[in-house]
Amino acid sequence: MFKELKNDIKAVKDRDPAAKNILEIILCYPGVHALFFHRIAHRLYKRKFMVLARLISQISRFLTGIEIHPGAKLGKGIFIDHGSGVVIGETAEVGDNVTIYQGVTLGGTGKEKGKRHPTIKENCVIGAGAKVLGAFTVGANSKIGAGAVVLEEVPPNSTVVGVPGKIVINNGVKLNKELDHSDLPDPMMVMVLCLQRQIHELQKEIREIKRGGKMND
Repeated sequence: MFKELKNDIKAVKDRDPAAKNILEIILCYPGVHALFFHRIAHRLYKRKFMVLARLISQISRFLTGIEIHPGAKLGKGIFIDHGSGVVIGETAEVGDNVTIYQGVTLGGTGKEKGKRHPTIKENCVIGAGAKVLGAFTVGANSKIGAGAVVLEEVPPNSTVVGVPGKIVINNGVKLNKELDHSDLPDPMMVMVLCLQRQIHELQKEIREIKRGGKMND
């Protein structure tokens, strides 16, 4: 366990220029704290001490703002930067040397049992606020852009952006020569248009009811 902690500390030192020394990392980095608690909880989870494992994970969540289910499988050298709002589900798997920023969700899309969370292969970077949802694989050395919502398989060496997530670079080749952010869907506008359609349908029904009432008179 202490060897794993050493790897987690090294990951911060190598990837965060703000980290000045090892003592600062040990005392001040919630991502390191969350990973330490998870290593303990995961061992208890594998030995069927489910309640104790969940209790430790909830204490960790309270202290760090990072929620990692004790069933999740995490590799070595993972760096959770800032970390607030990060959620990693029960059947998620995160490979070695993955970087995860604040607000990331590695979640499921339903209430089905079995494998329902994503597998993140080694050396991936998951940007702030990204949501990776479902039982699929994000290939090694891939990057998920900030705020992206990824719902399907990502091949290795890819860059994914947008809502829903689209692959814009694969193996160094740009797939979309022009990335126009104005073409990305606006969820608020979609909701407003949906409400407008519903209002239009209700107005139509009211007119028909009124016409029917006049005919009866």
